Parts: sequence; C-alpha cells; structure tokens
Amino acid sequence: MHGLRLALISLAACLPFSTVGVLHHHRRDLNAPLFDSYDYIVVGCGISGLVVTNRLTEDPSVNVLCIEAGDADQYEPIIQNPVYVGADIGGIYDWLLSTTPQTQLDGAARPMPQGKVLGGGSILNAMCWNRGGQDDYDAWAALGNPGWDWEGLLPYFIKTYTPVYSAEIAREYSINYNPLVHGFSGPVQVSYPRYFYPQSTNLFAALNYLGVPTQFDPNDGSSAGAAFVPTDLDPINQTRSDARRTYFDPYVSRPNFHVITGQHVTRLLIEGVGSNFVVSNPTPGGNEDGNGMNGMASNNGFGFGPGGSTPTIENTTDARLLRRQSPSTSDLRITGVEFAATASDARRTVSATREVIVAAGALHSAQLLQLSGIGPSSLLDAYDIPVALDLPGVGNNLQDHCLVGTFYPYNNANYPSPTELTTNVSYNAMAEMEYNTFKTGPWTAGSPNALAFNPLPLISNNSASILTGANDQDPTAYLPDGVDPSIIAGYTLQKQSLVRRLAETTVASYEIINNNAGSLTVAVMHPFSRGQCYIRSADPFEPPSIDPRWLTNPVDRQVLIEALLFNRQILATPAMLPLLPAQFVPTVDADEDAINTIIDTGIRTEFHPSGTCAMLPLEQGGVVDPRLRVYGAQNLRVVDAGIFPMIPAAHLQAVVYAVAEKLIVRFSLEPSRESDYILCRDYFGIKHDNHVIYHCELICGPDHDLQLLNGFFEHGVRFKLKHFEQRIHQQPTIFYRISNSFKQLSVRDDQQHNPVANRYRGFIGFGNNLERLVPVTVDILAAVNNLVPITVDLLPPVHHLIQSTVGVFITVLSAKGSSIFRHVAWSNSPGPTQSRFQPIGDDAGGGIFFTVVADVQITVTPPSTILNPTQLSSSVKNALTNGGVPTAAASALVPVIIGGFDTTMSVPSDLSPSAKAVLESAVMEKQRELQASIDAFTQWLLHFLHLA
Repeated sequence: MHGLRLALISLAACLPFSTVGVLHHHRRDLNAPLFDSYDYIVVGCGISGLVVTNRLTEDPSVNVLCIEAGDADQYEPIIQNPVYVGADIGGIYDWLLSTTPQTQLDGAARPMPQGKVLGGGSILNAMCWNRGGQDDYDAWAALGNPGWDWEGLLPYFIKTYTPVYSAEIAREYSINYNPLVHGFSGPVQVSYPRYFYPQSTNLFAALNYLGVPTQFDPNDGSSAGAAFVPTDLDPINQTRSDARRTYFDPYVSRPNFHVITGQHVTRLLIEGVGSNFVVSNPTPGGNEDGNGMNGMASNNGFGFGPGGSTPTIENTTDARLLRRQSPSTSDLRITGVEFAATASDARRTVSATREVIVAAGALHSAQLLQLSGIGPSSLLDAYDIPVALDLPGVGNNLQDHCLVGTFYPYNNANYPSPTELTTNVSYNAMAEMEYNTFKTGPWTAGSPNALAFNPLPLISNNSASILTGANDQDPTAYLPDGVDPSIIAGYTLQKQSLVRRLAETTVASYEIINNNAGSLTVAVMHPFSRGQCYIRSADPFEPPSIDPRWLTNPVDRQVLIEALLFNRQILATPAMLPLLPAQFVPTVDADEDAINTIIDTGIRTEFHPSGTCAMLPLEQGGVVDPRLRVYGAQNLRVVDAGIFPMIPAAHLQAVVYAVAEKLIVRFSLEPSRESDYILCRDYFGIKHDNHVIYHCELICGPDHDLQLLNGFFEHGVRFKLKHFEQRIHQQPTIFYRISNSFKQLSVRDDQQHNPVANRYRGFIGFGNNLERLVPVTVDILAAVNNLVPITVDLLPPVHHLIQSTVGVFITVLSAKGSSIFRHVAWSNSPGPTQSRFQPIGDDAGGGIFFTVVADVQITVTPPSTILNPTQLSSSVKNALTNGGVPTAAASALVPVIIGGFDTTMSVPSDLSPSAKAVLESAVMEKQRELQASIDAFTQWLLHFLHLA
C-alpha cells in the first residue's frame, strides 16, 4: 500500500497543475481533475459532510464535491477495533488543537482533539451512541427553532439498531429498548459489544440504592439515570461503524459523488467581496498544515510565543470591493470556495452553482466564516479582512462538556479488569485471539458505555442553594467581555432554560463515565459557561484561538463538586464495597479546597465543542436560521455541532447524524417557502421476531402532498403515524420508493363515509426483491372520547401472494383526551376485516396514532393455513416480552388482546359454601392479577408513547 501511494504521488507530479494534490476517492477516478463547478460544495467530510453529500447524490442529476483537509484512514486496527478506543487521539488523524491558557483554572492550555480525516470525529470518538433528553430538543424549539423539538428530530435519530444478543445479558445489565424509537434500516450500525464487565452491575445497583434510577432505554428521550448505552458497532464483525464506512465506502461508484482529501478550504468566495492578501496567498515558513501543537500547554505555535506562525499583516491593499452588510437585509451569494493543500501552495478555486454547505465542525466552521468576512466586524477589522456580513454570533456561544478524571482502583482480583489488557501479556494475547477468531471477548468492549446521567436534585442536598444562585445571576456577569448585545439577549433566554431544567429530577446535570477499572469520571452536561472560537490571524493555516472558558460560570464548578462528593457515596454502597475501591483522586478525606485543586488541574474536554454557529434568531446572536441558512446569505448553510443553540446531555455523534439527515429530508436545498416541508412524524417497522421488514419516513411536501421516503424491506410492512396533525385533502399523493423507483398511490378524504375519515391506499411488498405488491386500504375514523373504528382492506390478489399468513395488528391512540385501543384481526377471505376496539388505557392524550403490522412468511403452504390460536397466542406473547413486558404480565394479557378471555369468571351456584368461598377467593385473586397485568402493560405502553 505504501509503495502504491508513492507511485501515485509520482504520477501526480506529471499531471497538469489543476490535478496536483487532489485525491479523488473513486476507484476509477483516482486523481481525476475536478469539474469546473458543482451543484453543491460541502466543506468538511466528517459525519455531517458525508451524510449531506451522500443524500444529495442520491439524485444522479446532482453533482456534489466534498472537500476534506485530512486524509482517508487505511482501515488500521487502531481505528476499527473497539479495544483501541481513544488510542488514535493525538495521532495522524487528529488536528492536534489546543485551547488558550485557561486562567480561570490553573493557567494551562488543554488539548482539544478533533478528527482530521475522512469520517471526522466518527473515526476518533469513543463510539458511545445516545441522543440526550427530550428536554434538550424541546429547549431548542423554544428558543425560536420550530420543528427542532424531540418529535421533530426523532425520525432522523433512527438508525440500524440491533438489540442485545442475549436475554440473560439484557436482564443482568438492564438493557432494554423501546421499538417505537429505533429503526432497523439506517446506514450506521448501532449495537452492543460481545463482552460485559460485571462491575457495571455493581455501579447501577449502587446508583439505584442512592435513589438514581436506571433508564429503560437511553435513546427514548427520558435520559436521566444510569444506562448501558449502545455504540456505533457492527454487530457481526464487532468493528467501528463510522461515517466513512457507512455513508461513503458503499457509494464510491456514484459518478456524481466527488470527495477530495488533503485539501484545506481557505475561504468562501462571495460575489462582489474580495479577500485579505494573507488569506488568499501562500504563506511559506509558517504553519503548513493547519495543525496545532498536540495540546501542549506552551503557547508557542499559537500566535503568541516565538514559535508562532502568524505572519506580519502587510501588503493588504489588494483591489477588492468592501461590502459591509447587515445580515438582516443582505442577500449575499456564495459562488464557490478557495483551497490549497498546504500554506505554501498556490490557492485554487472551484465553483458552486447552487449552495455551499459548511460542515467543518464547530471550531473550523466558525474559523472559515470569519476568514471569509462573515463574523464579528471588530474581529475581522483587526486582521483587515473585508467584512461581508457583520454577524456577531460567529465564534461565540462556544459550549463543551468539560470533565474531571478520578482514580478509585478496584482491588478485588476476582473481577476482570480492562487494565489487564495492558498489564497482562498472556491475558491480552488470549483476548486478541478470541476477538480475531470469534469476534467476542474483552476486545469488543473498548467503549466506556456503562454511564449515568444524573439530575442534580437526586444527588445533592445543596441543589436548592445552587439553583437559587443560578436563578439570581445577572446574565452578563460571566460572559466574555465586550460581547454584542445580541449575544447577551440569546444567553439570557438560554440561562432561563438551563435554570429551569437544573431543578428537574428527570434532566441530567452531569454524566458519570465508568471505565470498569475504578474511574468514575464526571462531566458537566448542561454548562452555564460560554466560550469563544476566533481567528488569531488572517492566515487560514493558523489554528483558531479556542477559549472554552470552562467553569467561568460558578454553577458548573458547583455541579462538579457535588458530583465528586456523590462519588464517595457511590463507593461506600453495599454494591460497590466488594470491588475494594481505593480512593486516590480525590482522596476519601479531601476537603473542598483539595477538590477544587483537582478540578482546576484535571479539567479536560469530552471532545464536544459546539454552538459557535448557533441556530438562533438573529437578534439572539444566531448565525443560522431553522433551515440552517446563514443569515444574510442566500445559498450558504452550516450543518455540524456548531449550529446547536445549547449542547444536549449526550455524546454528540448521534445528534450530528440526525441534524444532517434532517437538513436533507426536512428542507428543500433550493430556496423555497418556509412552509414547503412540514414533518408529519415518522414511520418504521419490525416483525415480531425483530427481523427487519420495513422502514420509511413521511414528509408533508408542497400543497400538502405526502412523500414517503426510504422503502420496503423483506416480506411485510409495519408502519406508524404518530401525532398526525392534519387530515389529507385535495387528493394528495403518496410515493413509496422501492429500489429507486416510485409507485404512485392515492390518498383521499372520504367525506361521504364520515366527515373525519381518512382513507389510505397503499401496497405491501412481498418477495425477496419486492417484485410483488399487494394493495391495502386503511380507513382511520378519529373520534374524541369515543372508540375508534378502523377498517383494513386486504384486496385481491393478496390470498394468492401470501401463502402462509397475514396478521393485522392495530393500535390506535385517538384524539386528545381519549383512550388507547388495541385489537388483532386476521382473515383468509377477500374484503375488509372490520373491528371495534376495546380500551386498554385512558386519558392518554396526544394526536392520532395507529400501527398496522403485516407479518408474512412466503412458503409453499396452501393459502388456507391461517394462524391457529396457539400460534397467535405465541406470536402476541413474544411481541410483548420482546418489547419489555414481564413474562407473567404478557401471559395474562394474551387472552385479553386476542380475545377468548372469560371476563365474567362466574362461580357455579351449586357448590358447597366452603368450596364456593375458596373458588370466589381464587377468582378474585385472578381478577386482581389480571388487573395488575393490565395496569402494568398500560403504564409500559404510555411510557413508550411518552405520555406518562
């Protein structure tokens, strides 16, 4: 491979100037010249950049160029194998950035690792996959971003999810999943390792003992408590499922999907706006590759010390048109980008005819906008950069999850420890052999995914006083000096949200990161502190000045102090004492001064910088609107963690994937009316045995037509429509995408049948390639405080195609204030199957919800073989238990759900008094058990629907 690369470099030296240094990642297109222009140019090929490029190029008529400053990895074990999580930080795929000296701590700079590689942070991160809480995204929407609440993002969170492989493991480690919030057909694989350290159960038991709950599903929006979170891990080969391997590698043959690596975008080209001389000309002798100094505390190389690479600003009187405009009234057009391989190389340009989408990460996206003349005018004036848009929010509102490491080594040798992989050569050799041979064992368990997201009121008696102090703060007291009034206005509203959620017992204030070897690292999840990311010169290869300003707001420090004190309580619980923990950092008798010293010297990043190009109203310091368009520019968007108005309580990769997916699906990337695309929630599907059968998403498009995205899988269909806000009128159209082709189906409002009826006609696909389609009709008759009749028509030729069985499972949540209903119906005769549903829960609230499941097995059995009662009972029971209903409750509920349960339970009158008393007692006990089972199931279902 190394020889091949040298040969290609030699070949590149002989090519025309326009192709030198361009690595074109097409198997047939290596080093091919770029087009003169592209429809879209995406800056940064990390998570969001690859998602956007992939989705745009699904249309073969659209050409997209994605430009990455780093190289592509070579599938090294250090990248792919989960045992090496964290080992590649500081290596060749890291930007090696550092913060400014943190004078509010100990005065030292800190490393700020960021991925400089095709795939970005998904190549370097710890692989944890969680979304944060519903409150995180509802807060986004409340700040002026309609459609960005939990319900609006949920369809885009859904990826391929594989439940834990063992029911026994699931019970032991409290691993549950809510099928209503997971998908089974996304590019990214989300699953669990094939090895679990038993210390995790000790930690969860200790937290439960102290009043902290265990989450049912860490990805269902109720995020407070302990949780064994899944990882972006391929469940088959137990390797990292990153953005490069899921959104790029399978699609390299697309002729319209162009990616170049090793190229640093130096500025955006803005129609009518010139550039600073330093930005647009080679700067030999300085920082050649844009990398930092690997997190060294010294400020050399960062523009302050003798090793700084900031060139003298001179000869900046080049001809240019200065267009200093207000973002509220301007309409700048971005015509392309300028880029170079190194600081010494001549700059080159490429044009975009539609849009430029910046996806360079929260730090470099802000830097690029500023270098291009979009940012705070005072900053740009300082470096003589022509101000195209005076946008104060660019580079402000920087947030990060800061963490403090601890050291409580476990001394009970009877527990396996991950430290043995580095201290015991023979143990590690056996683990390596097991991984390579069977894809099991400790090498699959590198990610620290036994976590806890703890609310402050559950762990501290001082929470009330901390809350009072936070509430009484002047919003300007701890912000950077001299910030624009719009930044203050935005932070004022953010602080109100933070204070409110700090008081909640269901909202995480900090995280415990457990490594199963005695480290219970604590990290602030909802920081009150705000930092800045600014250019430090006009040299685009000079790393930006990154000042996270961790703990400048005292609330964040108080949260960490309480978290470290709570660690002591955890270690003293009966569940943790058998591990024989030794408290070294902090020590068991450390007072508040000692704890503060540990905090000041130990603070590091959790690698989650965000918020520097915030999605907020312009008057609140916003940089992008809810369609992720930069204010004042007609064809420029930002899509990465920089757009987060407030950082969620989560590891951020799942959020970034969702934001990028939402940009493509929710919003037309051509300028259009704000109301063009209205999300009508999501559809997805599984079979009762968890085998994938269907996945799709529903979007209301222009004129309220319906566009059903994605498509069918395997032999059947299940779909749901949750909180459907509007009935369909004027004969809109549904499109089912099947193998890149569209089938047109009709949807109509059947006014003659019922004034509030909606009739849906669709197809269920059968066969390995879905070559056979069966028409299906569903009528929804919504009623308030009443039962909801549903009609499902399985029209001919369904009986000729389905040679085994079709079971139609329907769940209905009627209009607000009504009830939940469930029924199962099946038929082997043409025509509709009609049912009236019995209530199983009341006062659920919510909109209209329905699910239709068709479980199909294509066999050679005669069409008359319908599910017999035993098979049906078994199927329903399996569905309940797989969904988390206890086995006993599931058994009791089966006859209620499918019918055949004797609700009277009458006692014969001809019994003796004593026998009658015994039987009556037994009947009453049976009724109590049944009612308890129904109550438990109702609560479980309400929890799944986020209604309890």
